[in-house]
Amino acid sequence: MVIRDATESDIVALAELHVMAWNQTYPEVASPPTVALREQQWRQLFGRKDGSWFVLVMEDHGRLIGFAKGQRYHHSDLPQFAGELNKLYLLREYHGRGLGRRLLVQVASRFLSQGIASMVLFSEPSNPTGGFFQAMGGEKVLAKNGEFHGAYGWGDLNRLAG
Repeated sequence: MVIRDATESDIVALAELHVMAWNQTYPEVASPPTVALREQQWRQLFGRKDGSWFVLVMEDHGRLIGFAKGQRYHHSDLPQFAGELNKLYLLREYHGRGLGRRLLVQVASRFLSQGIASMVLFSEPSNPTGGFFQAMGGEKVLAKNGEFHGAYGWGDLNRLAG
C-alpha cells in the first residue's frame, strides 16, 4: 500500500473512488452524488493552487482505495482547531487492516509539517466510522447545548502522528 499526494491525473479515479466509498458509507441515501458531480468538484479544487489544502491517496497496486483531504480551518466557532480533516474515505473491503489509521497518521503528519497542531473533522452523526475516530484519539465536539452533531477534534496532532 502506498500513500502519496494526489495529482490532477488522479481526478477521474478519485471521483469514482469518492462515489463508491461514499455510497458504502451512506447506503440509505436515495440520490447519492454522481461521478460527474464529484469529478467537477475535484477539478475545481485542483484549480485552486493556494496551498490551503492537500489530498492524500492510498493505492493498492495502482488502484486508488482510499483518500483524505485536509485544509486549514479558519472559523471562529472552534478557534482551538487550526486544521480540518475534510474527507477521509477507505473502500469497505479494506477496513480493519490498519489502513485508515495509516492514512489518518499521514494527515496529522502533513498538518504538523505545515505548523498546524490541531484538527477537527465534521461528519454525519450517523457515520458508522465514529468509533474509529474515537479510537484514534478524536474527541466528540459538542454543541453549546451539549448535543453531538458529528464533529471530532484532535487537540494535539503530535499524539496522533507519534
